[in-house]
Amino acid sequence: MSQENTSQNNQKNQNKSQNNQQQDVNQLLKVRREKLAALQEAGKDPFQITKYDVTHHSQDVKDNFDALEGKSVTIAGRMMFKRVMGKASFCNIQDLKGSIQCYVARDSIGEEAYADFKKYDVGDILGISGEVFKTKTGEMSIHAVSVTLLSKSLQILPEKFHGLTDTDMRYRQRYVDLIMNAEVKDTFIKRSKVLSSIRRYLDDQGFMEVETPMLVSNAGGAAARPFETHFNALDEDLKLRISLELYLKRLIVGGMERVYEIGRVFRNEGLDTRHNPEFTLMELYQAYTDYHGMMDLTENLYRYVAKEVTGSEILTYSEHQMDLSKPFERITMVDAVRKYSGVDFNEIHTLEEARAIAKVKHIEYEERHKKGDILNLFFEEFVEEHLIQPTFVMDHPIEISPLTKKKPDNPEYVERFEFFMNGWEMANAYSELNDPIDQRARFAAQEELLAAGDDEANHTDEDFLNALSTGMPPTGGIGFGIDRMVMMMTNSPSIRDVLAFPTMKTLGGKDQ
Repeated sequence: MSQENTSQNNQKNQNKSQNNQQQDVNQLLKVRREKLAALQEAGKDPFQITKYDVTHHSQDVKDNFDALEGKSVTIAGRMMFKRVMGKASFCNIQDLKGSIQCYVARDSIGEEAYADFKKYDVGDILGISGEVFKTKTGEMSIHAVSVTLLSKSLQILPEKFHGLTDTDMRYRQRYVDLIMNAEVKDTFIKRSKVLSSIRRYLDDQGFMEVETPMLVSNAGGAAARPFETHFNALDEDLKLRISLELYLKRLIVGGMERVYEIGRVFRNEGLDTRHNPEFTLMELYQAYTDYHGMMDLTENLYRYVAKEVTGSEILTYSEHQMDLSKPFERITMVDAVRKYSGVDFNEIHTLEEARAIAKVKHIEYEERHKKGDILNLFFEEFVEEHLIQPTFVMDHPIEISPLTKKKPDNPEYVERFEFFMNGWEMANAYSELNDPIDQRARFAAQEELLAAGDDEANHTDEDFLNALSTGMPPTGGIGFGIDRMVMMMTNSPSIRDVLAFPTMKTLGGKDQ
């Protein structure tokens, strides 16, 4: 037989096997629906139950076994395992905090209830009341005195020994992923702890949490392409915000001296392990401080959150360990580029010199790029990957910082820092520009970039300029990428692992 015929036969056999498997699944799904119909006909429709009083979670029972042994508890959760042995059975119930074994005997719950229990399927949601005890093998368990079917699962869970392993399916069906993979649930519990820890720390520092618009006429505050939409009632085109900055600064102008917001922002850009078109950003602004004050706040905040969420100031991510207990390194962008590329931009005085050294170092630049842009390209190429330990990179070129206050002793650079860990940018902070005349000139430069084809440049925001003209005090501001922070705290390789429902390409015109 030829190799081509062998390949064709293998494909036919594979297709036949898949068809048989699908037929088996369809039959099992049919049986589940028939079981539900029988329950409903017998007046035992689980979907008619509106509440069930739970006294404990599984882990609560285990943690307090000595105090609860011999006492009655009520738990509820999804049945993940069942073993029927004549007049008595064992099952495992999984809830928010873990799982626990339950012993279900005919003589304890009654003959009719036991007959019903034997027909229940893995995946059904049960409520169980009973006495806490330990089996002969030493396993903490609940001896059931009543079993209530709270919800009938009409779908089949993945095979228990392999779980849900298909990455694409895990993201599309996160609800199944959470059921089958305990570490996934732990990641999202830790995400919640990250957010609550941030709020607790900032609230204790006198910050006020606020909310600002998501639909805006002018999406500014960052270099990013916005999503656009249309508001029918006013017949106006609007954009989804790309940043929280400009409205929070308006509040500083209004006299709210310490404000922060944790919210979704939207950037019409690509997908990769560190980027999702909608993500969670935290920005805060503090009057009467500068970017050095923001460095101190960042250092203290990261230590606090790490200790609260992981119990340690040492974070492990992939093969790296990052020590947050030591003072974070502080280095200027020029010094960092000199350290890792050997090129000293203090010695480069003209655009022509910058372009010449870029060609020598094989750095590709665009015609619109100025000296400061080329310095930033050097930084991205030679420096970022080396910044594993917590590091503040300070004093960026003015060309890439349109909302930042100039350094008084060197106006080609601004009072800005980016915070790096694991080679990633984790935060971005400024001594905020509060000079309305300078800000208007910066916006004009951004408008020139827009006209030259840079669709990530900012438009002039006249109302924001009016706010600055009213008077904004010296202010420090910072933006944190919450999703990257959660990735770091949970050792998650992709941003999709820390977003409950990441953006996915639709299948057949419908998200599946």
